[in-house]
Amino acid sequence: MSDRRQRQKELRAAKREAERKREARSELGRRLLTALGFGAVVVGFFALTTIFDGDGTLPTGYELFRSQPTACDADAPAEEEVLEFDAPEVQQDLQDATSATATVETSCGTFVIDLALDYPATVNSFVFLAREDFYDGQVFHRVLEGFDIQGGDPAANGTGGPGYRVPDEFPPDDFVYEKGAVFMANQGRGTTGSQFRIAMDDLTILNPSFNLLGYVVQGMEVLEVIEQVDTAISPGTRENSLPLESIYIEDVVIEVSGP
Repeated sequence: MSDRRQRQKELRAAKREAERKREARSELGRRLLTALGFGAVVVGFFALTTIFDGDGTLPTGYELFRSQPTACDADAPAEEEVLEFDAPEVQQDLQDATSATATVETSCGTFVIDLALDYPATVNSFVFLAREDFYDGQVFHRVLEGFDIQGGDPAANGTGGPGYRVPDEFPPDDFVYEKGAVFMANQGRGTTGSQFRIAMDDLTILNPSFNLLGYVVQGMEVLEVIEQVDTAISPGTRENSLPLESIYIEDVVIEVSGP
């Protein structure tokens, strides 16, 4: 084949590839208009056009977060290892503990949770999962400014869990999830798993139907930085809570004090 024919062949191939990419971007724009809504299209389009796969499909869930920049100019940690268990093992050192804390290291800094030992099944499960490195490499998949921050989902879309359910341990009827309270997400009675939420204001509109895990006692300023990460409308909702930069949980370290 002559050099001229070879160059013509390469030019045609380049044009086909450019057309394919234009079609992929057009399809992405149409999906964003549907999923993100008009108010987030500009932000979502420029954030996501850089991360779609080579075949033009949008990453979803954890894959989407791995495709995004990491918040706070941090480096992304190693990818999560997705783990499932039949039940949490009993943490013997919690049985006679007088206090226990969880130090959560994130892309944006560290915060500390004073664990609520009077909610024993909830705390035992969280401590077990932390010690199994279940949370390492996961993301905060939901950040709703002025309300709460949510993580602990290996699927990073609100559907994942540890493979088992934690018994309901709801607070008293007059309980209020105050700013700094950490409580477990659920989808109704008998559905608590590994996902947890951190109140970023006094959530007086919530019924006390979520297991309490504890309270943030150090590092609230870190959570306030996380709260300011740019977000878009989360697909399938009207909630502006999908982080456009990924906030990772790098490690959760448990410390238990005895009598």
